[in-house]
Amino acid sequence: MRFDLADLRLFLHVAEARSITHGAERSNLALASASARIRGMEATLGVPLLLRDRRGVSLSPAGQNLVEHARLITQQVERMRGDLSSFARGLSGSVRLLSNTAALSEHLPKVLARFLASNPTISLDVEERESADIAAALGSGAADVGIASAAALPDTIEQFPFRDDVLVLVVPQADTIGRKRPLALTELIDRAFIGLPRESALQRHIARHAAQLGATLNVRARVTSFEAICRLVESGAGVGIVPEVSARRYRRSMRIEVAKLSEPWAMRRLSICVRRLSTLPVPAQRLVEHLRAAAVGAG
Repeated sequence: MRFDLADLRLFLHVAEARSITHGAERSNLALASASARIRGMEATLGVPLLLRDRRGVSLSPAGQNLVEHARLITQQVERMRGDLSSFARGLSGSVRLLSNTAALSEHLPKVLARFLASNPTISLDVEERESADIAAALGSGAADVGIASAAALPDTIEQFPFRDDVLVLVVPQADTIGRKRPLALTELIDRAFIGLPRESALQRHIARHAAQLGATLNVRARVTSFEAICRLVESGAGVGIVPEVSARRYRRSMRIEVAKLSEPWAMRRLSICVRRLSTLPVPAQRLVEHLRAAAVGAG
């Protein structure tokens, strides 16, 4: 049996994405090359690893078993690289960080820039995910560190305070809704919304809570940033839900107003989370230390 690390990492990406196409993208491989690698692994083992259908792929029993072994192997390799990097300056370590939308857009860019500047031998693989997905990825060993809503984290995940994050409604300046009291999502169902792309973790978070009310939000336009949401709201195209820190920043230069939401899910405490800090590779431990220091500094 001859698999290399690239094969194992590809298979983990495919298993996590439930798609050979998306797994190939995450592995920086052409689809044809990724498909050939998967077929080669199946031919070597003599059993199917993936069950294919129109909606994507799922793991066969053999594939699930391979995922478990592949995670252990790749974790050990990353741990070795991380531990050696403290002795060999030229050897790089890599940390996989998952974050929800608000933290990734508002709180992490400057913090991560400082970390990379002070740790030139460490690289980061940063991906946006919903908080519940982050907890699952940490628990399975598919990620090293996460920034997620504390409410979505099980007791099996170690967590440390990071920042508070509040979601608010932004409306055109002339709109009088919400000036006197916080609003429930049920009061906004008939409104036109400006949102993020469907695959955005924050957009999925909002859509899921709307679905729990038996409703689907009327999203007139999808854009890629909180600034773009606020620009379209300013023009009267609809209303939007964004982090409060973004809304108040853009209100200084745009004709928009900020309305509070009464929903419990709109008031979140973000946590730094790991499966177990003591077992992380050295680069990941350094990142956690840096994030905790940044959280204290934000006080």
